[in-house]
Amino acid sequence: MVEGIIWFFQNIALAFYNFFYALTHPGLWLDWSDKEALMRFIYYGGSIEFFFVVFTAFLVFTAVGMWKNRILWGAVRVMEGFANGLGRIFAWAGLLMVLQQIIIIFMQRVFAASEISIGLGKALTFDVSWWAEELKLYNALVVTLCVTYTFVQGGHVRVDLIYSSVKFRTKRFIDMFGSLFFMMPVAVITWMYGWYFLWRHLVVPNPSASDTLERLLQKSRALRWNVETIGFSPNGFNGYFLFKVLLVAYAALVFIHAIAFFYRSYLEWKEGEVSESKYLDKDLLGDEDAELVANIH
Repeated sequence: MVEGIIWFFQNIALAFYNFFYALTHPGLWLDWSDKEALMRFIYYGGSIEFFFVVFTAFLVFTAVGMWKNRILWGAVRVMEGFANGLGRIFAWAGLLMVLQQIIIIFMQRVFAASEISIGLGKALTFDVSWWAEELKLYNALVVTLCVTYTFVQGGHVRVDLIYSSVKFRTKRFIDMFGSLFFMMPVAVITWMYGWYFLWRHLVVPNPSASDTLERLLQKSRALRWNVETIGFSPNGFNGYFLFKVLLVAYAALVFIHAIAFFYRSYLEWKEGEVSESKYLDKDLLGDEDAELVANIH
């Protein structure tokens, strides 16, 4: 128990050193022409050191923000704005998915085409099955990159057992607890799994989460790019490594928004009902627009 506590605080102290060392020596992990630098990047992206850098930064920023609440409100507005902006852009992937499906059906049923070309000048030409399988990518874009946008907009399904019947500040406490002990840990676990899952489909020899830095540096001698381009069918979509990239992006977005949700819940808990939905940028449609206009007038 005591050793665990000492280990925990040692890693928090070392986080400051690791952070500034990484900033002052970018070539050691960003110069990917050097195989060892690439392997260091792979290692640190899923390492305990990186976790404690992020965790310590969260602790420091939170402590400062609790002293000056306007800092936390600024962070909430930036992170929620980022989630909204990203979601509003990639939500259009849903429309592209529908249009592409219509084109595929039309080309297959009317013209009995085996290939589809899209583009001006030098067109992008693939088998119909490639375009059909590529529809999964649009779906993945919507699911992974619009997840925090949907959260900000209140679009996720909630199973409410006691939440609606408790007081305002109790709700905010439940939200704080959920963001710290559910959202953040799940995001970290997903990141740890997704990070090495991604790199095992980009380089060989395959890195492993159990490998030490020294072991990975030894592997770097034989390191080479080996991007996954194998589809489920001979002429099918061959960019499945993109799904691994999106999995990592999804974990990062959920973790970032868990922080935003914790800050918003804390600030609303502290300031009371007068601050509910403060600075919240929600999309309004139909009856909601009419109700908003009526309230303004």
